[in-house]
Amino acid sequence: MRRIFNFLVLLFLKIGVHILYRYEVEWIPEEPDEPWGEYRILCMLNHTSLFEWLYVGAVPIRFIWYISGYAMVPIADITIRRPFVGTFYKMLAPHLLPITRQPDRSWKSVVEFVRDDLMVVILPEGRMKRLDGRDKEGREMTVRGGIADIMQCLDGGTMLIAYSGGLHHVQAPGQHLPRLFQTLRLRLEEVDIADYKRQHGAEDPPQFKVNVKRDLENRRDRYCPVAE
Repeated sequence: MRRIFNFLVLLFLKIGVHILYRYEVEWIPEEPDEPWGEYRILCMLNHTSLFEWLYVGAVPIRFIWYISGYAMVPIADITIRRPFVGTFYKMLAPHLLPITRQPDRSWKSVVEFVRDDLMVVILPEGRMKRLDGRDKEGREMTVRGGIADIMQCLDGGTMLIAYSGGLHHVQAPGQHLPRLFQTLRLRLEEVDIADYKRQHGAEDPPQFKVNVKRDLENRRDRYCPVAE
């Protein structure tokens, strides 16, 4: 019953946003023969807005059904505690795990929850880019190492990397109502997790984390569409 509810909410959103926004989607290097499969990780780079759920309009209905049953989403505890926003996000995915920015047990609980029958949806920068291109503390946008911990829990499967064109033209942090009838740009890439771990030295966890952070930042800077 919970899955059906999540699916209907996501489907309603997909229909609504597809009326209100245009989408430009490109695969890197080209669209796979069988895209939108049962991914183990969905990694979104270039986190610019709490409205990134608008990208649901770019995915097929069969993938929405998959999300509604198997998505596991680490989410900031300050976000999930917001009265309206928190309730809204709880309607989108079956497993929302609150995390803090402190060195406590919350992230360990996320890692322990990872299973082969779930898809981890993660925005590895961990905070939103403001209009000046930095986070709210004025720091450069970097990738945090938590996604490397997630990969270490998985022996194989596929990761989908979603390169966002950014949503500042729709809604930037601190703004309230989104602007309608904009174009949302997205690039997508499938990555074999086992191959990725071999290429980036997963046998040495501390160095693997460094390598993953550097690689994802390079991919973000290379592949994220440039917003008009």
